[in-house]
Amino acid sequence: MTARISRDELRTAIDAGTVTVVDALGGEYHARQHLPGAIPLVEAEVAERAAELLPDRDATIVTYCSNPACPNSGRVADRLTALGYTDVRKYAEGIEDWVAAGLPTESGTLTR
Repeated sequence: MTARISRDELRTAIDAGTVTVVDALGGEYHARQHLPGAIPLVEAEVAERAAELLPDRDATIVTYCSNPACPNSGRVADRLTALGYTDVRKYAEGIEDWVAAGLPTESGTLTR
């Protein structure tokens, strides 16, 4: 089971630059709104793109989705762990909680 990280812990880590955030929703969702600095990486692309996007397998990586019921972040976290990433965590709540708390987000597209 993937460790979870709270909103406050994640915000502190983002502010300190000690975490890589992975948006497990990707696509239009990422273009519209994502956590600061988040990299879009959906489950179907983990095997082919993880090494390119996340070269340090020992770095702290946090996956997130829309809300706690969304399975995408857990699936991406599990796949990253299976590939040998050693510190993968799941944001316990998701972007809906982040936005409801009034925390900043980013928008825009990211090309492959």
